[in-house]
Amino acid sequence: MALLPVDEALRLLLDGAVARPAERVALSDAAGRVLAAPLEALRTQPPFDASAMDGYAVRAADVASVPVRLAVIGTAAAGRGFSGEVGAGQAVRILTGAPLPAGADTVVIQENARRLDDGGIKVLETVATGRHIRRRGLDFSAGDVLLEAGRVLDPAALSLAAAANHATLDIVTRPLVAIIATGDELLLPGSEPGPDQIIASNAYGVAAIASAAGARVLDLGIVGDDRAAIAERLADATKAGTDVVVTLGGASVGDHDLVHEVLGSQGVTLDFWKIAMRPGKPLMFGRRDDMRFLGMPGNPVASLVCSQLFLKPLVAALGGRQHEPNLRPAVLGAPMAANDLRQDYVRARIAMKDGVLTATPFSVQDSSMLRILADSGGLIVRAPFAPAADQGDSCTVLMLGA
Repeated sequence: MALLPVDEALRLLLDGAVARPAERVALSDAAGRVLAAPLEALRTQPPFDASAMDGYAVRAADVASVPVRLAVIGTAAAGRGFSGEVGAGQAVRILTGAPLPAGADTVVIQENARRLDDGGIKVLETVATGRHIRRRGLDFSAGDVLLEAGRVLDPAALSLAAAANHATLDIVTRPLVAIIATGDELLLPGSEPGPDQIIASNAYGVAAIASAAGARVLDLGIVGDDRAAIAERLADATKAGTDVVVTLGGASVGDHDLVHEVLGSQGVTLDFWKIAMRPGKPLMFGRRDDMRFLGMPGNPVASLVCSQLFLKPLVAALGGRQHEPNLRPAVLGAPMAANDLRQDYVRARIAMKDGVLTATPFSVQDSSMLRILADSGGLIVRAPFAPAADQGDSCTVLMLGA
């Protein structure tokens, strides 16, 4: 199979990837989740004309000429309105959020009134009709569409849903990503490796990327280079209702790279398994019914770069989220040689100086070197056959951090 361009691979990967079905969750559990349907207001807010300030509810006609004395006939507080009616020459002490009493049509703020010894007030400033009043429905009315489907429920959206009297919400079900690390050489962190063994690291970064994109993650652990064992672990992923299975390692074509073969034996149709990119050339993608399978390279940096480019947008699509890669213009902090036929993702230090983003590539780019990736703020994206570039030339950076 010829090397597939990155853009074409991403198109195949996202083909048919739509939001998962909805589930109903409590409002208290909906933070950061995605609305599955438009949200309508179940009530009107505010439900009555309310005072926006502490002061006195009066008739504007009574304060058209000042100073003027008014008799205070009661108090209106939030949750405890005044049941009477304001007549000529009268006022009601009113606190912020309280319903405007019948007969009143404006509010004198307390700074513009002086309390008198007899309990009345002297109004010192004129006030126009309707001043300092929040009218009924100022924020929204029952039946208004307040939030559209696909909205991520940030703090403001959650509070709005609560104000609209929703105790539960219809939310897009988060996709489930199962991760299977393969390789006889792998041990869990905290183990004491033998002379031919290494510590498995890829799953933790891949899981973090999937989780940040909105997925639930099921870590199915490490499985050796054994066809039956890999098949058994894939069966576990199927039983769990997994949406995306990510295998780590075994995606190439060596004698011990068995994932390709086992996926085929399990009825998985592979869309591609060679990408024109560096790092990450031996990336596989296939599907079986509604399940998707991503076979990641075993090299740690390659698996994490592939997760940024492919797993993140796939999880976002299945979770009903919009995804735009954080690509920014920058200038090179060092020269770069001409590129070959593969699209290159070059680890680089990122700095901002005088409003200009500078990307300085690391001199060594081996795909096993996690420390360099951890020190990188972004990846310089170089198109296939890009010519040599000098320091100060323009480039594009895929940002990895905030």
